[in-house]
Amino acid sequence: MAKGNLGACLAVTLAHEGGYSDHPSDPGGATNMGITIGRLREVRGRAVTKADVKALTLDEAKAIYERYYWLPIRGGDLPAGVDLATFDFGVNSGPSRGVKYLQAVLGVAQDGAVGPKTIGAASRADGKAVIQKLCAKRLAFMQGLAVWSTFKRGWSRRVADVEAKAVAMWLRAEGLASATAGKVLADEAAKASKAAGNQNSTSTGVAGGSAVGGAHALAYDVNWLLIGAGVAVAAFVVVALIARARHNRERAAAYQAIAAAV
Repeated sequence: MAKGNLGACLAVTLAHEGGYSDHPSDPGGATNMGITIGRLREVRGRAVTKADVKALTLDEAKAIYERYYWLPIRGGDLPAGVDLATFDFGVNSGPSRGVKYLQAVLGVAQDGAVGPKTIGAASRADGKAVIQKLCAKRLAFMQGLAVWSTFKRGWSRRVADVEAKAVAMWLRAEGLASATAGKVLADEAAKASKAAGNQNSTSTGVAGGSAVGGAHALAYDVNWLLIGAGVAVAAFVVVALIARARHNRERAAAYQAIAAAV
């Protein structure tokens, strides 16, 4: 189990959270190292300003992450890698939601609280599969958010990076030799790259078929409502396939980078 893995997990999260920001589309408002102004107000028990958020120290940020995100998911009791995937999900979308999605992957009751059944199921499961399924669910959840169009590129890359690094953590904890772990990671990169290629090809085929069908219909007496609906569905499918292909390219790059570093 990952009793001392908070530091490694937090390093990954902080690399994505970055420093101070105050994006108008971010519902959290002023944020520093991923800590929102609202969270800092709660922690300190008094009103805080944007200047206070800017002045947040790394030590205080670490303490906040441990109290509000690591301990609620019982990160120290989860397998290495599974802890990172759950922790980073929780930082973005709330610890309870991260745990519920983990529980869905594990097939246990989704109550949002990590107990003996969740810990037992996680310890018995194939960690790589759990991490990959959890990250896929996380991405699907994010895609349903109103602000997805604003943050989709960064979020998609983040999920891909977290997935690859979490799998690498799990492989190390399993005691795999570096060469063996590197091959597993390289294989995952190849799978993701192949999936991206297939999705690109399929999207091109769907788009081409829709265009041909629409042009063909011009020569006949047709139900334009049905044609329009068909074109709209095809367009939706194409957009979805392009997004999946992009994410798989990001996954391939992330896995390849980790494989090269092992």
